[in-house]
Amino acid sequence: MKKSLIIVIGVLVIAALIATTCTATVETGYTGIVTTFGRVEDRTMEAGLHLKSPFQRIIAMDNREQKTSFTTEAFSSDIQQVNITGSINYAINKATAMTLFREVGTDYFNKLVNPRMLEITKGVFSKYTAENLVANRQTLSESIRDGLYAELKDYGINVISLSIENIDFTDAFTDAVEAKQVAAQRKLQAEIEQAQMTMETQQQAERQRINAEAAANVAKINADADAYAVKVRSEAEAEANKLIAESLTEHLIRFNEIKTWDGKLPTFMAGESSATLPILNLGTDAAGTAADGE
Repeated sequence: MKKSLIIVIGVLVIAALIATTCTATVETGYTGIVTTFGRVEDRTMEAGLHLKSPFQRIIAMDNREQKTSFTTEAFSSDIQQVNITGSINYAINKATAMTLFREVGTDYFNKLVNPRMLEITKGVFSKYTAENLVANRQTLSESIRDGLYAELKDYGINVISLSIENIDFTDAFTDAVEAKQVAAQRKLQAEIEQAQMTMETQQQAERQRINAEAAANVAKINADADAYAVKVRSEAEAEANKLIAESLTEHLIRFNEIKTWDGKLPTFMAGESSATLPILNLGTDAAGTAADGE
């Protein structure tokens, strides 16, 4: 009985040893790198439970997308110190995870990704002046990402995105930029006010010119109208005189003379002789005298 128990215990111990030394579990999102006595095998293990030799070791390489933040310093093209904060998203390829482990190891971010990223970041920032860095932050991020992607693709590391989240300058430079911006704003305001005054002066001069031209045109129109009216009136009078002259006849003249005669005879009448003959006044008074004489 004791012997059977010892056998059972021995079998369980052997089974436990086999379970712990001859099997390995690879979690989802990881690739299993197989090593035998420290030598990397030319095969990998997918997620799941696998059998292995007791002399083999399984190293898990994370294939999921990873995000790491970073901070660094750089200098602009005009030698201004810049403090940079950013983040990088990356992932390793399953097919090349074995090669990456063989050449770099599991600490590939600190040994490979981070140094290359900081070096490229400094190089990109050195191409821009300090004033242009903030305005071109998106361009900076894309340039660093493209450069890093080209550096790491042969290692099977895919740089998904890189973002420059903050760019900070020294206090002295920040104060200088603010002072420059204030001066620029004041200059712009002065230019705007000067331009407005110039525009108002030009508009006033233009209005005066237009008013002067309008007054001159009105005066000319009135003068032309007066001249035309005089001309029309003169022509009308001439035409009327012409019509009157053409319509005058001896009988009409006699008729008008008779029509306008006041009934009195002239006292004297001039004849062909140079002597003036008296004319008898045959008016009312003469008639009355004659009647009295009779």
